[in-house]
Amino acid sequence: QVQLVESGGGLVQAGGSLRLSCTASGSISSINTMGWYRQVPGKQRELVADITTGGSTNYADSVKGRFTISRDNARNTVYLQMNSLKPEDTAVYYCKVLKTYARVYWGQGTQVTVSS
Repeated sequence: QVQLVESGGGLVQAGGSLRLSCTASGSISSINTMGWYRQVPGKQRELVADITTGGSTNYADSVKGRFTISRDNARNTVYLQMNSLKPEDTAVYYCKVLKTYARVYWGQGTQVTVSS
């Protein structure tokens, strides 16, 4: 099992910044991709950004140029730096870890609220 602990969510004004962190513990061997998803009530969870062990990144079009994902493999931690936040970025943000054999683990979620 992999345990994921997220932090860094909160309330911020439009145009502001937040940094999310997610640290994995437990059975952390064979972790491949780490990433962030978000979900608003009534909608499907959507990819925000992810990053492979080698550092290759993938972003949703809506956050390109504003969000940056990074990863510290030694600390088993993934970060999401969110700049120029917009009210439409308001959501619960979830950390996701993908291990070999397509094993997926999710964090508990952290609320991000952007006021206009």
